[in-house]
Amino acid sequence: MDRVERPLERRAAARTAVVWDAVEQCLAGTSDQRVVDIGGGTGGFAVRVAELGHRVTVIDPSPDALAALARRAQEQGVADRVTAQQGDLADLPGLVDPGTVDLALCHGVLGILDDPAAGLTTIGQALRPGGVLSLLVSQRHAAVLTRAMAGHFGQAKALLEGAQPDGGERRFTAEETAGLLTAAGFAPTAVHAIRVFADLVPSSLLDLEPGASAALLDLERAVASRPEYLTLAAQIHTLATH
Repeated sequence: MDRVERPLERRAAARTAVVWDAVEQCLAGTSDQRVVDIGGGTGGFAVRVAELGHRVTVIDPSPDALAALARRAQEQGVADRVTAQQGDLADLPGLVDPGTVDLALCHGVLGILDDPAAGLTTIGQALRPGGVLSLLVSQRHAAVLTRAMAGHFGQAKALLEGAQPDGGERRFTAEETAGLLTAAGFAPTAVHAIRVFADLVPSSLLDLEPGASAALLDLERAVASRPEYLTLAAQIHTLATH
């Protein structure tokens, strides 16, 4: 019997598909690329990259996540192409040789760093000339809207004016992200609006409405490259060369 896909799984697919499409396109036509996934956790991206024939080093501070990564890689038959390293972005120089990485994934990490600019510089040093960074950050304007709709008007105004939550994740605008990348020696080549609608659609609709999940995914893909939707997106994905 085929496994029934649950609403949360369908929602997760809509949230990650555009980013995966971009990563897969970066690797298209290549073989045996050196990929580093910073904060890659249980290997949602890393194992899929390894299945394409590339070598992936996952750096994550959680031993439990890395153990789950090892199990997933073993189950998918790619354990020989996936290396797990406990650490964080600051440890990157001691875990990979400088100038040897073809593609770096930094998804959901930049916003928790005390110094995002320094973090990008560290990644740039690991990349080979012409290497690519896949960067995913939370987007500030969507957070303003979310807080306002929940009635947290003071928090919304503070975020709008650039305040960062104490102990929380830093959020960026598209312009701020581009500025940080440029200052660190990167050249952005593509920007995608991520999770424009996926967080807003009720799970009950995905569960009950035939074809809703596929239609939502098509819609997310359709708006991803349209700049007018960047301010509505929960996240911004940028590809940049170094």
